[in-house]
Amino acid sequence: MVLNNVTIPGNEAAVSVGISEAKIKQVGPSFTDEREQLTFVDAIVFPGLINSHDHLDFNLFPQFGNQTYESYTEWGKHIHRAYADEISSVLKIPIALRERWGVYKNLLCGVTTVVNHGEKVTINDPLITVFDNCQSIHSVQFEKNWRKRLNNPLKINQPAVIHTGEGTNNAARNEIDELIKWNLLRRKIIGIHGVAMDTLQAKHFKALVWCPESNYFLLNKTAAIDQLKTKTNILFGTDSTLTGSWDIWYHIRLARKAEMLNDQELYRSLTSLPAQTWKLNTGNIAAGSDADLVVAKSNGKTSLSAFYDVTPDDILLVMHKGEILLFDESLYHQLTGILTQNYSKVFTGNHFKYVQGDIHGLIAEIKRYKPDAGFPVPYPIQPAA
Repeated sequence: MVLNNVTIPGNEAAVSVGISEAKIKQVGPSFTDEREQLTFVDAIVFPGLINSHDHLDFNLFPQFGNQTYESYTEWGKHIHRAYADEISSVLKIPIALRERWGVYKNLLCGVTTVVNHGEKVTINDPLITVFDNCQSIHSVQFEKNWRKRLNNPLKINQPAVIHTGEGTNNAARNEIDELIKWNLLRRKIIGIHGVAMDTLQAKHFKALVWCPESNYFLLNKTAAIDQLKTKTNILFGTDSTLTGSWDIWYHIRLARKAEMLNDQELYRSLTSLPAQTWKLNTGNIAAGSDADLVVAKSNGKTSLSAFYDVTPDDILLVMHKGEILLFDESLYHQLTGILTQNYSKVFTGNHFKYVQGDIHGLIAEIKRYKPDAGFPVPYPIQPAA
């Protein structure tokens, strides 16, 4: 397949991207061959986003919390008291259904790789890459055997991923020091949140996953990314809907507004840098990379400005390892006779999208357990205005 007349953020000239056998084969000026052709107008193409922190089974929760907290421990204790019934109603939904919805939440936004924090997912055939070649440790405060798990010699070749410094009090900062002190095997640690982290601590981490909306919602403060980026790699994550919007683009624009990463740095925190950190063959639009690609409307804008204005409604195509997982209704006729999978039709605000799999069946099954479960796409499907 060839994607024609698309612009890569950071470049002004339109290119064509050739795809074959799940890989990008060629990027350059317009070229034609015998492969299927898709031609776009006023569109950008970028690597499928990499969400470096989510809890896939927690994305049917609304945001819980009604005050500013000093730490994740204070928040955790409060929500289990104040929202016990609501938490119980979501946890009654089988975990496989919750995980599958977490995958769709990411896919609808153009995420093609998500790093799931927690136990290995129970679903066998997620549509996108669910990365789990790492050791998930919850936190110093909430995981009793964290020292033993961190210093397990059988895990030494995997990065350890752990919530750390998620707070504004001294306990949050001291927790980071304790984690560093007990890393006896000098494992590569990827921290999550790091709101209390300073630059001396940051140099002990392979990377830090920045989740700004989650931080602002809980703590009314986020990590000092403008300082920490000089000592460690900064990746980007959303966390679950317990503390943030389902829409990663909202998180991205919030991060951009904070002005702690420049536009190129923020873009790389979602693409090439996490690909390097997690050792993925994606994150770039170059020959030989996996064909994890998103095409979206540029809305008349150029370069990175177009990227930062994207919404789920603007997405025209999502491709994962060369397979089309989502496409806009405007591409329907170009794709006639090409697609072999089954797709569900969803409404994303102003346009219909076709998403691989039975998303409506999934929503219906979830509503059997929780009739008032909310979703960002109308169910049953609503006609266009």
